[in-house]
Amino acid sequence: MNPDLQPGYDCVAEHYATEFFEELNRKPFDRQLLDQFAESVSGAGPVCELGCGPGQVARYLKDRGVDIRGIDLSAQMVRVAARLNPDIPFAQGNMLALQLPDKSLAAIVLFYSIIHIQREQVTRAFREMSRVLIPGGKLFLSFHGGKGEIHRDEWYGERVSIDFRLFQGIEMAGYLEAAGFHEVNILERDPYEFEHPTKRIYMFASNAL
Repeated sequence: MNPDLQPGYDCVAEHYATEFFEELNRKPFDRQLLDQFAESVSGAGPVCELGCGPGQVARYLKDRGVDIRGIDLSAQMVRVAARLNPDIPFAQGNMLALQLPDKSLAAIVLFYSIIHIQREQVTRAFREMSRVLIPGGKLFLSFHGGKGEIHRDEWYGERVSIDFRLFQGIEMAGYLEAAGFHEVNILERDPYEFEHPTKRIYMFASNAL
């Protein structure tokens, strides 16, 4: 993982929250999938959002009865999320080395956070998620579709060094299956007019039994 990722998001956390905290209001497809996910994990146990940012997805799920908490690499983003969502627990952490016990989560959700993991480390990240999920636990992720990477050295007027990786659905399915996930389901949509112009890909998977 790029060592500049955490300080970069620390720098832009407030700006990012201002732009994205209400974003789901304009994304009916995402809300529909999150509603389905919330129903599928209702009463199953604790759920964690990895790469939670300011907590907009965690907020949406919490309001639909999910026992949700959030983890983010950026300490400043965690502080912003806690301020905006005082009824949801948030903590700093790294999805490549989660400070969580084995089989402690019923489900994990990742919205546009796997894009910061280097390709050669994606399977490792999913294996770590498999470790902390119960057998048959659910995984729901989204990411930008495509090939290659996008690099930012400036964001909201701040100097950063952040890489965003684009993935193909079939590529990501391979990483999931290599980590022991199965029942992989892929959905796609075109970007909304206000979004970065990349296809959006959503994937559901189940942990090994």
